[in-house]
Amino acid sequence: MKKSHIATLIVFLAVIPLTLALGSRLSGRTYYVSSTLVIAELLIPFFLAFEGRRPQARELAVLAVLCALAVAGRVAIPIPGFKAIFAIIMIAGIAFGPEAGFLVGAISALASNFFYSQGPYTPWQMMAYGAGGMLAGFLFDKNRLPRKPAVMGVFGFLAVAFFVGPLLDTCSVFLVLSKISLKGALAFYISGFSVNVTQAIATGIVLLLLGRPLLEKLERIQTKYGILEAEEGSGQI
Repeated sequence: MKKSHIATLIVFLAVIPLTLALGSRLSGRTYYVSSTLVIAELLIPFFLAFEGRRPQARELAVLAVLCALAVAGRVAIPIPGFKAIFAIIMIAGIAFGPEAGFLVGAISALASNFFYSQGPYTPWQMMAYGAGGMLAGFLFDKNRLPRKPAVMGVFGFLAVAFFVGPLLDTCSVFLVLSKISLKGALAFYISGFSVNVTQAIATGIVLLLLGRPLLEKLERIQTKYGILEAEEGSGQI
């Protein structure tokens, strides 16, 4: 497994949860500090993915465009409950790997909240949105899952309904409940399930219809310019 992949898992499983736990203990608008720290922590595995070389401006530009598309997918679509942001984030992970997917997801969550509102939930959203891109990057890496529209659509539905959505519900459990209990937590997970399924359906539809065309364009860019490609034979441990 690549060093950057291991670093991504460590950041997701240990470093970011620790940041969220410490941030929740501080008063005031500390969520800005937590959000900044999350971005900084995600940059570590992202830069490790380049295997010692500097990322080029065109590589960062492509990710910036994907972030902008993801933000538009959340903000600009007028249909209530139908957001394309998760699909765009997952496409970034499928095309460029879990590190890029995680980073695009986290930045998109932070940026889109400037159109809604920032709050203590922002760092949690950054982790959850990024986790969707990370999961897509891992599962579609090395053709573990085929990049077929139907497969991507089913993956998007299941990932949002049973992974990203519950992570967001966990945010509510920790931020709303004054005393965490199994009964109280289950109430949040059960009440949030219908919302998660709605978002999952939207994600599945977008990946089914647009996933392959977007991936083809990104693959052409990657092939032409060598964007976000690790050096052959490097990074394995």
